[in-house]
Amino acid sequence: MHSTTEPEKHQKRLRTFTRALESGTLASVRKMLNALRPAEIAHLLESLPPRERELLWELVDEKVGGDVLLYLNEELRASLIREMEPEELVAAAEGLETDDLADFLHDLPDVVIQEVLQSMDEQDRQRLEKVLSYPEDTAGGLMNTDTITVRPDVTLDVVLRYLRLRGELPPMTDNLFVVDREDHFLGNLPLTALLTQPPHLPVAEVMTRDVESIPATLSASEVASIFEHHDLVSAPVVDAEGRLLGRITVDDVVDVIRDEGEHSLLSMTGLDEEEDMFAPVTVSARHRGVWLGINLLTAFVASWVIGLFQETIDKVVALAVLMPIVASMGGIAGSQTLTLVIRGIAVGKIGDSNARQLLYKELAVGLLNGVAWSLVVAAITLLWFGDYRIAGVIAVAIVVNLVFAALAGVTIPMIMRKLGTDPALGGSVLLTTVTDVVGFMAFLGLATFLLL
Repeated sequence: MHSTTEPEKHQKRLRTFTRALESGTLASVRKMLNALRPAEIAHLLESLPPRERELLWELVDEKVGGDVLLYLNEELRASLIREMEPEELVAAAEGLETDDLADFLHDLPDVVIQEVLQSMDEQDRQRLEKVLSYPEDTAGGLMNTDTITVRPDVTLDVVLRYLRLRGELPPMTDNLFVVDREDHFLGNLPLTALLTQPPHLPVAEVMTRDVESIPATLSASEVASIFEHHDLVSAPVVDAEGRLLGRITVDDVVDVIRDEGEHSLLSMTGLDEEEDMFAPVTVSARHRGVWLGINLLTAFVASWVIGLFQETIDKVVALAVLMPIVASMGGIAGSQTLTLVIRGIAVGKIGDSNARQLLYKELAVGLLNGVAWSLVVAAITLLWFGDYRIAGVIAVAIVVNLVFAALAGVTIPMIMRKLGTDPALGGSVLLTTVTDVVGFMAFLGLATFLLL
């Protein structure tokens, strides 16, 4: 039995809302819209052209407006915020979790930020200011200060009575945090232990002490790596002295992982993951034009190399037919290596200690694939043109280009990282330049030497 995937559900939802908007039945649209989760509403808004998007946004219940804004890409969120009145923004900020509110405030005008802060009670304001004191791409910027702490000397029965009195737990709570009188983090009290162990036992006897706390200054990507390797649902965040500041939950980490994945994918083509799909034509053209210009310059370099061998191409026309094969094979092989290395760097699997071994391995892969496919291409070339020399030239050129593609695929991102540049940003452009120039130089250079 076929189960409907999330993309299929979204496409069905998109068609339903598009037809409803076209029919003008806004009352039913409002009811359907506000029955969705905030993330689903945001996904729907990002998928609609500007006119339908503006109409739909007007129908979003203000009680969930702030949550919806948080799920939107930065460009669209900023454009909607610019059109909202200050009182609408203050209303949207109400009810947000501390970590979400901290993210939201970064996009608000200063006047509105002051209004939001004044509308909060003293305790919530202090919690928010604590989160805002850290960059948003660190553990401190990700954390939520809504935590439940207990002392090691109280009994489980006391903790249970406290929780019943409190009435509810923060979302994603799987542990209570054990701290001393100065709020230094000591360990976790798992809810499973709290519910299954004898109630007369003190917390100190059932708590988990070997818990890895997360420094507030740790980068968001390193936080994501810790959650991945330890299968965490939540984790404590501490300051330099080990005092508990808050906690990070897996839903925040999922957002980090998703953002990093989109960044790596889109940056390789010069795009921004926060770009609005339906942004104005001039804005999108300006964003993409920079990398098109850079690519054009590198294309001229490759064309200049071809021009050096114009006389050879004029005398042996078959070379012009076969040139794209050499460049294409090198480009694909290099992209495979480049993608592998960029991902390895992103997840911390590749560094100075193992880069040399990886380089040797990729060179060997390039050589093996080069030899195998050069024989195939040489055989086809021989059948096509009936010339052993041309077949031999393209075979050697493919081997050379695939080896250099492997070399470039490993070294380009490693060098870019050492220079403090994002390896995903523009790495593919540099790689294409290398494989084109080396491929054309090897192919046409060998042809000039052997055929003329």
